[in-house]
Amino acid sequence: MARIVVVSNRVAVPTGERGARAGGLEVAIRSFLKRNHGLWFGWSGRIATKAEVATREVESGGVTYITTDLTRADYQEYYNGFANRMLWPILHYRLDLAEYSSLDLTGYIRVNEHFADRLHRVLRPDDVIWVHDYHLLPLAKALRDRGHKNRIGFFLHVPFPPPEILTALPKHERLILSLCHYDLVGFQTETDADNFSRYLKDECRMPSQDRYTFQAGSRVVRLGVFPVGVETAEFERLARRSARSAFVQEVVGSLAGRAMIIGVDRLDYSKGIALRMNAFRRFLEAYPALRGAVTYLQITPRSRSEIKEYAEMERRISETVGQINGQYGEPAWTPIRYVNRPFSRSALAGLYRSSRAALVTPLRDGMNLVAKEFVASQDPDDPGVLILSRFAGAAEECSTALLVNPYDPETVANAIDQALSMPLEERRGRHAETIKVLAENDIKFWGERFIAALTDDVKLRKIPD
Repeated sequence: MARIVVVSNRVAVPTGERGARAGGLEVAIRSFLKRNHGLWFGWSGRIATKAEVATREVESGGVTYITTDLTRADYQEYYNGFANRMLWPILHYRLDLAEYSSLDLTGYIRVNEHFADRLHRVLRPDDVIWVHDYHLLPLAKALRDRGHKNRIGFFLHVPFPPPEILTALPKHERLILSLCHYDLVGFQTETDADNFSRYLKDECRMPSQDRYTFQAGSRVVRLGVFPVGVETAEFERLARRSARSAFVQEVVGSLAGRAMIIGVDRLDYSKGIALRMNAFRRFLEAYPALRGAVTYLQITPRSRSEIKEYAEMERRISETVGQINGQYGEPAWTPIRYVNRPFSRSALAGLYRSSRAALVTPLRDGMNLVAKEFVASQDPDDPGVLILSRFAGAAEECSTALLVNPYDPETVANAIDQALSMPLEERRGRHAETIKVLAENDIKFWGERFIAALTDDVKLRKIPD
């Protein structure tokens, strides 16, 4: 069989230590490589001087991990700069937060060329290459320029906006069209794939066989929809065990019989945490009889704290939490428990299972695996209720959740009340319907589906008449 070469911005090299919660991209790639082995290439996470930039190779569990360092300028321009100050906000529909710099774009292209140089040394002619996420949009072009004719696929873990937003990206033609050097471009949802299809068709006037197959010069590029799943049955077993752990039992005991609502998000403006806090404040205002009967646990590990906007966001959220607790709290009850450190996958699974509801209300999210993990963690005989933003990719599969507009605190507050008062039979019915959908799209099928589509020229999705 051909070797699978996975490429991402960061590489999670095994350390033997029990780590805290990983992001969705790492969870998905780890699950795939656990079954298929191969090679995983990307940034080491190290900053080095230009003379000291090194590439390292580690073998573990049948997987080869190859990592390369970046210089300080690379990190600032490619990662902090173009990827996170320009692409991230544009892809999350936030034109107001995008900051363009031609220097940052140069650094972004330079790092992709650096990755291509290092990959060029280790690639074999029959390798199947799978590139992940917005950091590496032009990587296939850089590899093609070096003569590689391998099958190369790309998967975008974050949303893809409509052309009306995407065209605000300076030099979008150069960058977005570089995706056409991939053989297959995958997205989380049909909306994302349709947005890219519209961009190619309406903005670029690219000829197409159908809405997901385009002729890009001498190349054919295909689009596909591959929503990332979770390890459904395994996560339920993990949650069942973890709910009995000393840690989870201590948390549950400290609630003194109160219901728990949980939120778990990386600190980022796309997660809508500040708006969610205000929605919980509105809930406490509108439903005074439930004050003292519920505790909201929000776990928000710090993220990109070296970027001043993120530090300011953390300060504002902390202030809001303090105001709400000060206004509504009692000596024996704190409405919101706000924690800024990560927890292990096992601990989170147990906390999910012990919660009456989950608040997952991003303003825009490619998928959001917390929503799926919460559902998978539940006791089917007494499940909690998922309150989910309609703007999360997970809403397409978790259609029996209480879908809300995260910009409307009134509807979120009402959904919290509905979740807490929902009859048992209704909770069971909603959970059973969603868990069936999630089991059919378990993560163990996700990578295999993508690679099969990339290598076998299968039809990715039926084109409507």
